[in-house]
Amino acid sequence: MGESRPIPEYRHILVTQVGDVTVVRFRDQKIIEDISIQEWGQELLSLVDVDNRQKILLNFTGVEFLSSAALGKLITLNARVRARSGSLKLCGIRPEIYEVFQITKLNRVFEIYTDESEALSAF
Repeated sequence: MGESRPIPEYRHILVTQVGDVTVVRFRDQKIIEDISIQEWGQELLSLVDVDNRQKILLNFTGVEFLSSAALGKLITLNARVRARSGSLKLCGIRPEIYEVFQITKLNRVFEIYTDESEALSAF
């Protein structure tokens, strides 16, 4: 994979480019407040709608809690990426958060990998 380059600042996400994959990390450990989730969702969607990014990897390392509203934003993002024939993958999800993905059956909707290098090689 290529060298990672930082991309302009966002309030809730850190975005880098690794080859042709956009890697997103999260600034917040807990993604639970309604206003933050709205902004967080808009930032994620702008990667697809404004920047036309096709390959996106969301790295959840460091995220301790994700609300159901945040999960809703991920579902919207996934639909948007797929509508543009893109690919969205997730990695670095803590076991307690992964359990929520299993309960809601979202582990069947999203491609989830243990770590970033495994996810990057799957693109």
